[in-house]
Amino acid sequence: MRHAGREVWFITGVGRGLGHGIAETVLRSGRTVLGTVRRDGDAADLREKYGDRICLVTADVTDQRSVSAAVAAAVDVFGRIDVLVNNAGYTLVSGIEDATDQQIRDQFETNTFGTMTVTRQVLPVMRKQSSGRIIMVSSVAGASAAPGMGYYAATKHAIEGFAESLSKEVADLGIKVSIVQPGLFRTDTLGSSMQSTTPSDVYERSVGNLLSALTGLSGSQPGDPSRLGDALITLVEAENPPLRVPIDPGASGSVRGRLEQQLAELDEWGPKLATEPIG
Repeated sequence: MRHAGREVWFITGVGRGLGHGIAETVLRSGRTVLGTVRRDGDAADLREKYGDRICLVTADVTDQRSVSAAVAAAVDVFGRIDVLVNNAGYTLVSGIEDATDQQIRDQFETNTFGTMTVTRQVLPVMRKQSSGRIIMVSSVAGASAAPGMGYYAATKHAIEGFAESLSKEVADLGIKVSIVQPGLFRTDTLGSSMQSTTPSDVYERSVGNLLSALTGLSGSQPGDPSRLGDALITLVEAENPPLRVPIDPGASGSVRGRLEQQLAELDEWGPKLATEPIG
């Protein structure tokens, strides 16, 4: 990677939440940022504080033309893109039966197809440079899905599969991909960035209990968003970064528990369901 002072980070969704925290940490480290925002005036505090080391572009990740314009702006202003952080997204909490078709489609349009669109637009820039790092902001839900998180988890599972395949396609092109699964960081993820439906009576004990817990936790999550930015800088500076990594608080235990469950099921059921002798 280039020297920190010359690194250009393209970060989606810097207007608030995790994206804002990541962008501020990256800027504080001396790097430069092209940040996308949903509305003019978002993240104005970063522009005032860091001046021309940040370029803010109003873009909707679900709109290919605005994404293309944002990528072109990054190259025009800074000359390159060294790091892409696919952060933009939101949380839908709903029982499988309770969500509307539009809510489901909107969740995938932003979290999944939006991420794919941004990645596809940035890849030619990185290929031309023969270098780049791509960070996919997934979630603990990308490894372990709770009740009420089915559609949100599905978008994150889709991105993790997409990113794993991408990592193998670009391995010889100087581009490296990492998937991060953040835990409970103190942002508006469980507040204004969360949408929900009222659970049906039959799902009150499962979906309803989770929704109540998440709503009560909003604003008091233990994780400091700036620490997530520090973690991403560590990944970018690593010569051989991991493909997948949970980032605490709470993420490591949840992911480990899911993997241990999967291994236990494999050990128990693999031999029972084998169509051929094993070993």
